[in-house]
Amino acid sequence: MQLNLGTPWPWAWYTPCTHSPLHPVVTVLEILQSTTAYFAQRGIESPRLNIEHLLADALGKRRLDLYLEFDRTVSEHELGILRAKVRRRAEREPLQHVLGHWDFFGRRFKTDRRALIPRPETELLVEEALIRLPGTVPGRLAIDVGTGSGVIGITLALERPDLQVVGIDQSEQALALASENASLHQVTSRVRFAAGDLLSSIVPEPAADLIVANLPYIPTAQIAGLAAEVRRDPVAALDGGPDGLQLIRRLIRDARFSLKPGGFLALEIGAGQAAEVGNLLAAEKYRDIFTRKDYQGVIRVVGASYG
Repeated sequence: MQLNLGTPWPWAWYTPCTHSPLHPVVTVLEILQSTTAYFAQRGIESPRLNIEHLLADALGKRRLDLYLEFDRTVSEHELGILRAKVRRRAEREPLQHVLGHWDFFGRRFKTDRRALIPRPETELLVEEALIRLPGTVPGRLAIDVGTGSGVIGITLALERPDLQVVGIDQSEQALALASENASLHQVTSRVRFAAGDLLSSIVPEPAADLIVANLPYIPTAQIAGLAAEVRRDPVAALDGGPDGLQLIRRLIRDARFSLKPGGFLALEIGAGQAAEVGNLLAAEKYRDIFTRKDYQGVIRVVGASYG
């Protein structure tokens, strides 16, 4: 049997069949080895990690448990579940969509095509936000602009039990996913969501201790060249306009009217955008500008206080 991409499946276990001398039993290790090679052939990044996640999910186990069960025989029922997952991933559907969940800041969240997939860089944004929300102070408010799946705002609420959070997004589908994640983590009493264009759905009064945002920051001309998996994310969650800063520029201007005196704005940005974002903040009279680099040394977070 062949993929519709024209590449044959390279392992016997793909074809449903009862175990027989012509169709031997299949072990965890055999699946890991054969599918790693196949994913590498298909150009999938981190092929071994991908099949580990998929196989662990199909078996209902943790990924690291697989290393203790290399000789375990995988049942035909389990193979049936895995086949469907492998096919979807081989067709370049993002791993996080195939699984239907992903971990962020040590917690599991629902993920699908309704919103941007949570990425490791965004955990740095949350860390910087938490630094600026120390201790427990009842009545504090954070606004998560472009909330998407809700992982930023929900994580802030979980890490700071005194915090009230408002998540804003233009996409009703993204807001539905965010609401599902808020229910999953039982923070619906402190996290609410609103549809709107940036801060347009918020009364412009200085009420927020923090405004945090992971807005689209990829220049329009670069969208077509993104990896196939990234292009499965909603375009509106990726496209930042001609220079990638179209929405960030607007938010820097508008956030001044929603921050308390001394409140903070924290932004995730793309590679090479830090200097320009810093200039934009300075031009709007923000102060105490800070940055945070990712593990490759690229500045991914820029923020400042206002008032």
